[in-house]
Amino acid sequence: MHRRSALGGAITALATAAAGVLVAAAVSTAPAVAAPAGTGTGYLHTNGNRIVDSTGATVRITGINWFGMETDNKTFHGLWSTNPWRGQIDKMASLGYNTLRVPYSNDALKPGATASGINDFVNPDLVGLSPLQILDKVIGYAGGKGMRVILDRHRPTSAGQSPLWYTPTVSEATWINDWKMLAQRYAGNTTVIGADLHNEPHAEGTNPAATGACWGCGDPARDWRLAAERAGNAILSVQPNWLIFVEGVSCPSGGLSNVWDNDPSNDEDCGWWGGNLTKAKDFPVRLDVPNRLVYSPHEYATSVFEQNWFKSPDFPDNLPGIWDKYWGYLHKQNIAPIMMGEFGSTLADPRDRVWLEKLMAYTGTGLDGMSFTYWSWNPNSGDTGGIALDDWTSINTTKQAILQPYLIPPVGGGDGPTPTPTATPTSSPPPPTGGCTAAYRQVNAWQGGFQGELTVTNTGTATVNPWQVTWSWPAGVSLASGWNATVTQSGTTVTAAAPTWAGTLAPGASVTVGFTANGSSAAPGAVKLNGVAC
Repeated sequence: MHRRSALGGAITALATAAAGVLVAAAVSTAPAVAAPAGTGTGYLHTNGNRIVDSTGATVRITGINWFGMETDNKTFHGLWSTNPWRGQIDKMASLGYNTLRVPYSNDALKPGATASGINDFVNPDLVGLSPLQILDKVIGYAGGKGMRVILDRHRPTSAGQSPLWYTPTVSEATWINDWKMLAQRYAGNTTVIGADLHNEPHAEGTNPAATGACWGCGDPARDWRLAAERAGNAILSVQPNWLIFVEGVSCPSGGLSNVWDNDPSNDEDCGWWGGNLTKAKDFPVRLDVPNRLVYSPHEYATSVFEQNWFKSPDFPDNLPGIWDKYWGYLHKQNIAPIMMGEFGSTLADPRDRVWLEKLMAYTGTGLDGMSFTYWSWNPNSGDTGGIALDDWTSINTTKQAILQPYLIPPVGGGDGPTPTPTATPTSSPPPPTGGCTAAYRQVNAWQGGFQGELTVTNTGTATVNPWQVTWSWPAGVSLASGWNATVTQSGTTVTAAAPTWAGTLAPGASVTVGFTANGSSAAPGAVKLNGVAC
């Protein structure tokens, strides 16, 4: 489970998820460039405290974490549920989350690594795939919906997190080489925008005998700032277009305070694991490629640990000042962008709802607000719960209502080379010249539902742009989810409209629309391509 605890007056923070089984507004001092909603065009870079796209338009990351690849399952959690993996991404995108932060462990990247915890009845297309191959599919589908993906090295092994970026069994060289492999694997795919180098570096050992991650201490074996430079520059040497996301530490010294030794010189102000960037101004991360650095603090509420500031008499008015001190100053002083990589709560304590409302207001509204990825989509995060409820389909409406005003929904492409936008028709889509053929395959069926694929081929002599497929179902059959198109239902008629990233259907070309449905299994009837019967 995701656990964070206290030790000697300083906090210790995020562990990670239990392995699943099958059963104050920020002020921008740089001029903003107008941009449409979504995640922009091409690769992203930075300009002062803003993240911008290839045209210079401001992009705000408003994403969510979907964890599991860092655990023993070595792949996304919830694949054991009755909600297909595409259906879960569909829901995230429809709610307004424009980016996926994907935690992984180096174990999942090893040759021969196997994924577990997959309901092969619901996700037959994932059976037999390696963790990286499943990641490829998620990236491809998310990118098609206009979402972006941030990869997060969450754990060296699936056993747990580590205070330093290396362990006795996972060396710094392995950490960096695996990052270079991922950067090369997704080179040219603008869906994948960057690397969150190591999750939650933190203190270990009691001062003055610190053994954990420090910031600016100068020790190459412990100074997280120096390690982030080494890894960030290695990644940029093979993929100069990526953003490099650098988290904070917990205690800048890398050690926990000893409050019993009556020596205040060894005591310091500590924060959440990964959440303390107080030294970043004096000791900034220096990258060889300019405009690639994003600082990424973590921030949590009482359901994770009851920090002293939650018990202060001036709570919650004290919160903006705390955030200013630990990381918000980097944005407000136009030093670098902030992308809060994790924040969340069960909201069981009434103070946590106040905390979340205050935190979101602090990030600011609209495109000029600070970026974030909420923790988490998963309902099985022990300390925070998720946006999804235990069925991995229903939504925690209380949390979503707080986040909703700050979400910038994904729009358009982002998968692979930047697609050419497809014109929106002002009347009915043009019919093909000639006709079409349709082939249906039922993939799965279960009590009360089924999964199918409808493949339609343009047998005409002209390109259909944009294409649209319709079919009919008997009364009592209803659409649950669809992919490879925007699939909707009205009465007994289902419409699959071309997505913006694949709007054309050339002569002889085919499109396969996948779906799950509720009700008795039924093949699509009266299939038409742009109004012409197949």
